[in-house]
Amino acid sequence: MGCVSTAAYVGKSQVLGIIPTAIAEGHFAGKIVGEEPRVPTMQDRIWKIFDNSDAFITLPGGIGTLEENFQIIS
Repeated sequence: MGCVSTAAYVGKSQVLGIIPTAIAEGHFAGKIVGEEPRVPTMQDRIWKIFDNSDAFITLPGGIGTLEENFQIIS
């Protein structure tokens, strides 16, 4: 996802890296291109993603990626 978000950012697209506060305090903070709003929980993250998106694509990932994808399409 880092390569995709960087390419979108370089191409002048809006990039929004929504991150839960608990994760932001770890190794992800400051490594996101574009805006980096923080939310309290993963569920809040899903809602913020949903509210700020026009379309969704799912890139290869793990169980968490599938969970987020199913939450968005339901």
